[in-house]
Amino acid sequence: MCDLMPSSQPPQKIGKMKKLRRTLSESFRSIAFKKEDSGFDEICVTKMSTRSGQGSDSVIKPLDTIPEDKKVRVQRTQSGFDSFEKPASQVKRVHSENNACINAKGSPASKESPKLRRHSSPSSPTSPKFGKADSYEKLEKLGEGSYATVYKGKSKVNGKLVALKVIRLQEEEGTPFTAIREASLLKGLKHSNIVLLHDIIHTKETLTLVFEYVHTDLCQYMDKHPGGLHPDNVKLFLFQLLRGLSYIHQRYILHRDLKPQNLLISDTGELKLADFGLARAKSVPSHTYSNEVVTLWYRPPDVLLGSTDYSTCLDMWGVGCIFIEMIQGVAAFPGMKDIQDQLERIFLVIGTPSEDSWPGVTSLPHFKPDRFTVYSAKKLRQAWNKLGYVDHAEELASRFLQCFPKNRLSAQAALNHEYFSNLPPRLWELQDMSSIFTGPNVKLQTESGDSIQVCARQNSHGKASSGSKH
Repeated sequence: MCDLMPSSQPPQKIGKMKKLRRTLSESFRSIAFKKEDSGFDEICVTKMSTRSGQGSDSVIKPLDTIPEDKKVRVQRTQSGFDSFEKPASQVKRVHSENNACINAKGSPASKESPKLRRHSSPSSPTSPKFGKADSYEKLEKLGEGSYATVYKGKSKVNGKLVALKVIRLQEEEGTPFTAIREASLLKGLKHSNIVLLHDIIHTKETLTLVFEYVHTDLCQYMDKHPGGLHPDNVKLFLFQLLRGLSYIHQRYILHRDLKPQNLLISDTGELKLADFGLARAKSVPSHTYSNEVVTLWYRPPDVLLGSTDYSTCLDMWGVGCIFIEMIQGVAAFPGMKDIQDQLERIFLVIGTPSEDSWPGVTSLPHFKPDRFTVYSAKKLRQAWNKLGYVDHAEELASRFLQCFPKNRLSAQAALNHEYFSNLPPRLWELQDMSSIFTGPNVKLQTESGDSIQVCARQNSHGKASSGSKH
């Protein structure tokens, strides 16, 4: 196939190509050495999102199912982008486009630094801008996990309070495109019941997600009001939770880590989903046993038994657990030892599954019939008596807490359950970004424990919940 090989280039043309490539490399080298000042990484995040072609309505695959040949990593060298080999025609075109941007129309701005043009205005060359780390002031540390630290902060751009979630990156692994893809996903979610992502800051060492600041979460709220919440407030919180879940489920996004610590509560009573998706990128397991136990409390039996066939019904088990905890005032299944103990607590109420009640259960990796006591199913009010005090609450909870995943009620269907029949009809007509509290006669009721002070750092689950807020 020698006739398909490229013919040799004249010496003069090769010299020009080398000169163009050298000039281009020097430009990129300068940007790479000063990327924190120039905001180059933020531009990379924006362009990566555009190239991926994913909008908020696109089908998102779980990050852990991306084929190896699709995982792209960029290793920067001292010579910037010298590691990318391009045909001479592409080098010429890129170089020409760069010159065109710098020398456009021969304006006076052509002599100005590209850095100043991109991030500053002539009237205020040092004013803070979005996408830069120095545009946010850290006020206090809220919590720390195995892969991220959360700070309360303040925007120097508009003066608003923010939550800064700083994700530590592993330098030897190169640029983590999975983390960038996760940030791109969060950026596309716009709903009043989902915490809003304001900004993304990408540096060599960290990826910082800047969220709206919400002062508390459902776990702290329940700690402040022990013994169960006001039934009307439970209904409003559950409605908002289902509203947010229906929104992400329609976009093929699973939360996979529903628990009270990940449900933020604003001072007006708005409930906002937080921390979804980020659990997928967690590569370092927690070293504290209690944190692992807390996570088990809201994990469905199919996952506890080793199933990896995830669907939206995975989240709905957690909804049932949270629903009962809000009404009863205690966790539904507070396992204290391990997975075995957690499953025993579930089966004691729901009943030990069999092939008849749960087709395929015996094929799950961790299901060993001889390891579990055989229990028959009970009425939920026998375990949680306050379910019997609220119309239709027990029936709705039972539709969530189904061992067989496919039998669980979906978020959208649950919104139309009779339990919500006394809410104003207009709540089902709201736009995505409209709060349920925008209309008249929709407000939280006064709780019985309002005089009790909330502990901002520690909750009854033995975990610093503020570290999981965002």
